[in-house]
Amino acid sequence: MATAMKIAIVDDEQDMRQSISQWLALSGFDTETFASAEDALKSLGPDYPGAIISDIKMPGMDGMQFLRKLMSVDSGLPVIMITGHGDVPMAVEAMRVGAFDFLEKPFNPDRMTELAKKATNARRLTLDNRALRRELSDGTGLMKKLIGASPVMERLREDILDLGQADGHVLIDGETGTGKTLVAHALHAVGARANKKFVTFSCAGREEHELAKRLFGPDPDGIIIPLIEEARGGTLVLEDIEALPADLQARLLSWMNDQGTPPETRVIAICNLQEQGKTCESALRADLYFRLAAMKITLPPLRARGEDILLLFTQLSQQFSEEYGCETREVAAQEAAQLLQAPWPGNIRQLINVAERAVLQNRRGSGSIASLLLSEGDDVEQQTMTTEGKPLKEYVEAFERMLIDNTMRRHKGSIVSVMDELCLPRRTLNEKMAKYSLQRSDYLG
Repeated sequence: MATAMKIAIVDDEQDMRQSISQWLALSGFDTETFASAEDALKSLGPDYPGAIISDIKMPGMDGMQFLRKLMSVDSGLPVIMITGHGDVPMAVEAMRVGAFDFLEKPFNPDRMTELAKKATNARRLTLDNRALRRELSDGTGLMKKLIGASPVMERLREDILDLGQADGHVLIDGETGTGKTLVAHALHAVGARANKKFVTFSCAGREEHELAKRLFGPDPDGIIIPLIEEARGGTLVLEDIEALPADLQARLLSWMNDQGTPPETRVIAICNLQEQGKTCESALRADLYFRLAAMKITLPPLRARGEDILLLFTQLSQQFSEEYGCETREVAAQEAAQLLQAPWPGNIRQLINVAERAVLQNRRGSGSIASLLLSEGDDVEQQTMTTEGKPLKEYVEAFERMLIDNTMRRHKGSIVSVMDELCLPRRTLNEKMAKYSLQRSDYLG
């Protein structure tokens, strides 16, 4: 479950602290207040789960000193500065130091709420990136995040480890919900730039002039740092690269060429065209496409991952059962077959939704997995069967593996208990565990 984000309010005026706190609390934020920067610094350490709203003019340590101190503690902290009327130059200076944004008195409370949402969303992404980087730093976390024993997933993990160590730009494509952004995180986290900036930006849904200013600058007010500067020395992830207009594709290519070899800043481009029946190659300039596609990763759709589907569904069901405080319902053979045969147009994202709803249904004692796989008004056969038939042997083996895995997990690795429940002699159980790469040591404890 995502960590709840906080808002720290720092102002020497009690009335201002209380009014901001009350307004944000009504907007659903968890707030805490501090009468001075000195008091706030005692609680605002690295990895603080939230954002800060601070007045600039305060006795003792003023807002600018406070901001510089915060940036030295954690440069990723979103700090929104409150300035007096006419203090825009000071606000611009604060932005250059590292402030997230500023509010000029008297400010619109709705504007403050909007900034608070943006700041906490940015903070959540920063903390998620850090957690992922820590998990992936030794490679073991990579295995946990990119779960799956299918050949396509083993190959994907190998590709990430190989390309992560390289310096070249990367193109990632694949269907919606396959985890393209997660793979971009992983590529950055296992490479030499892991401790450098990781900046993500979506090219979709923006006017060309806005894209140009955000990517390349300059900003007339000098407040917004262009992304090519913000990501300098690190990794710049451009999601929905196919939405970038042709003129800006040319500028991007020129900037990439000017960096030399190896590039100072690595570009990871994410393309989302597969489900539309188009290709990234047709959407991009040929020279930009081939520059990016020299290192290309295509993520496999969930329906191509075989028994990984059951493995993921079981793990997700256990997680959601713990979150909602209920027992995990074991998947029956017919339900396992339905999961394996479903087309999964939404891929892992859809599987997460189905697993959560299945747990909620189970808590109520009603519903079925089949009903969750169907959309209202859709043809039942079309929605529950893939167009690619699979041999019965594959379904049987996938269910058998899941059944042994679940039973071993429930009995905490007790071979005798598993033998009794499944009515299997020890030799047969040992052979099947070896066949499915199940290790007793993984279930002990």
